[in-house]
Amino acid sequence: MPIEARRAAAAALLVCLQPAIARAQEAPALRLTMEGKAEKVFGMDDRCAPVDLPDVNPRAYRAADGSVVMFALHFQARALRGPGLDHLKIDCHVALASHEDADPAKYDGRRYITATWTADGRNVAALVHDEYHAETHPGRCITTDALACWWNAILAFRSTDGGANFAPADPMVLAATPFRQDVGQTRHRGFFNPSNMFGKDGFVYAFVSTTGWTGQQPGECLIRTRDPMDSSKWRAWDGRDFTVRWRDPYGPKSDAPQPACATIEPFGYAVGAVVRHRPSGNFVAVWEAPRVEGRFPFTGLYYATSRDLIHWSQAALLAATPNTAQPCGASGDVNRDGWITSYPSLLDPDAKGRNFDDAGDTPYLYYARIRNVGCTPAGERALMRQRVAISPAR
Repeated sequence: MPIEARRAAAAALLVCLQPAIARAQEAPALRLTMEGKAEKVFGMDDRCAPVDLPDVNPRAYRAADGSVVMFALHFQARALRGPGLDHLKIDCHVALASHEDADPAKYDGRRYITATWTADGRNVAALVHDEYHAETHPGRCITTDALACWWNAILAFRSTDGGANFAPADPMVLAATPFRQDVGQTRHRGFFNPSNMFGKDGFVYAFVSTTGWTGQQPGECLIRTRDPMDSSKWRAWDGRDFTVRWRDPYGPKSDAPQPACATIEPFGYAVGAVVRHRPSGNFVAVWEAPRVEGRFPFTGLYYATSRDLIHWSQAALLAATPNTAQPCGASGDVNRDGWITSYPSLLDPDAKGRNFDDAGDTPYLYYARIRNVGCTPAGERALMRQRVAISPAR
């Protein structure tokens, strides 16, 4: 998503989280530490077009022919392809185009492929983060403020050619507000930034982030399905079971109240990725967060562990680093023209699953490295990776 909008959205969510009291949780079952030197995966010189910038958490899967496909770039979605995670190059073909359509009911604003899943390497399901920026369309917003005019939904797309081309699933709208984009134009609203899709006990799961509104808490909601290719089967956790199904606010009207999804601690901000640690059986989540007193002591990257995906450990710091929420750090002047780290994801080249949703003891942390220009992340970018060591907590 646009860096300025992501930064403003994080700041707004920070205000929502300030009064929150973190629940009592156990320490993580695993310890994650960064090791070695960072490696560049994709840089400015590798682009097919200026828009080809690292702008989402990287997702990867193995295609039917054994090659690896990764989506990690902007809203004209081009894939990185190669024989393995160690050798990826951009494919200049656009797998999913965005048209920034003025009609919000078309859900064709800025569409980012943010999660993928395939059982056979040919049929690929995708979760798409769709941004509608009403301020760019005359008469669609009461103000020109980008954050106030921003409305977001999560869409379901599918490919039958290994991810070369994606088309809308039916239904297309997976998660949206119960109101249309012109309601509540004083802040950003909607569902954002799906995590990767990951498997457990015959189900496929993902986290989606919500800003919240009356009747819906802000935070991270867990969704699951048995078949990601059938978008009608997704359901969200309601605090007791997976029952919540969202409606399209531009679809047939309904007088029934929209059930809320239950948010899950300790994240507070969009979950970057979840993998199952093969040696221990624990799930590991990584995400980025600003400094929030009582919750996150440093601006940086965090991780937590879980056995059941509902109950998670305390957040633990993986790396203290400026990110899009606080690009200059909590003090506001430490990193004016330095680098920030954003969009983290864990990927293991030796993963056993086709969708890289498991990891051994030495996966890579993939992330975007973005240059600050006077506390605005507006400079050059690169997709990077660095080894992470996973060991039992002492």
